[in-house]
Amino acid sequence: MSESNVTVKESAIQYGLILGGILAISTVLMYALNQELFLSAWVGVGTIVLVIGTGIFSVGKAKDILGGFMSFKEAFTAYFITTAVGLAISTAVGILIFAIIDTELGAYLNEQSYEMARAFMERFNTPEEIMNESLNELKEVDNFSIVNQVKSYFTGLIMQAVIGLLIGLIFKKADPNAID
Repeated sequence: MSESNVTVKESAIQYGLILGGILAISTVLMYALNQELFLSAWVGVGTIVLVIGTGIFSVGKAKDILGGFMSFKEAFTAYFITTAVGLAISTAVGILIFAIIDTELGAYLNEQSYEMARAFMERFNTPEEIMNESLNELKEVDNFSIVNQVKSYFTGLIMQAVIGLLIGLIFKKADPNAID
C-alpha cells in the first residue's frame, strides 16, 4: 500500500478490508472443510488475536503516515475503523452462510454447542439444578440467527473499542515541536 497522499482513515479502511477478507475466507473454508471449527475455542482465540493484531498493525502504519507522531484520537480511530470494517465483513459472510445458504447448519451447531456445554458442566460436577437451568437457557438461544449475529457484531465493537482505547494510549506520541 502506497503511503503517499493516503489519510489515516483511508489506510484504516484498507486494512479493515484486508482483515475482513481474511476473516471471510477463513469462515468460508471452515464451512467447506470442517463445520465443527465454528465451535472451536482455539479458532475463536485465533480470530481475536488476528483482529487485535491487524488493528495494531493499522495503528502502526497510521503513525508512519503521520510522520511518527499521532494523537490518542488518531490512534483510536485507526484501530477502531480497521476492526469495525473487518468484523462487519465477517458478520455479513456469517449471515450469508447461516441465514441464506445453509439454514440448517446453525441449528446443528447450536445442538453441538448444547452438548459441549452439558459435557463441560458434567466434567466439573455442576449441580443438576444449576446445570438444567443453564442448559434450558442455552437451548432457547439461536446463536446463528441474523439478530444474534448482529448483536454479536455490536458486542464485539464494544470490546474492540475498549481495546482500541488502550492501544490509543500506547501509540499516542505528541510532536515536541508542535505549536499549540
